[in-house]
Amino acid sequence: MLKFLLGAAVGYVLGARAGHERYEQLVRTYQRISDHPAVQGAAGVVRARVDEKLPGHAHAETSTNGHRG
Repeated sequence: MLKFLLGAAVGYVLGARAGHERYEQLVRTYQRISDHPAVQGAAGVVRARVDEKLPGHAHAETSTNGHRG
């Protein structure tokens, strides 16, 4: 029984570590892609088109008191 618990604990630690490393890898990849100039340009175009279609959209930003205005 002790060997089983020890094996389960070691497996959990190794699995959690691998999961965290994979998560960090995905975050780095996302940041690298989202910072790319082509992606930034496309995002700007999309934002402009959304603002055209939704006239009040640009004015719905959060005000200084934390409420939508």
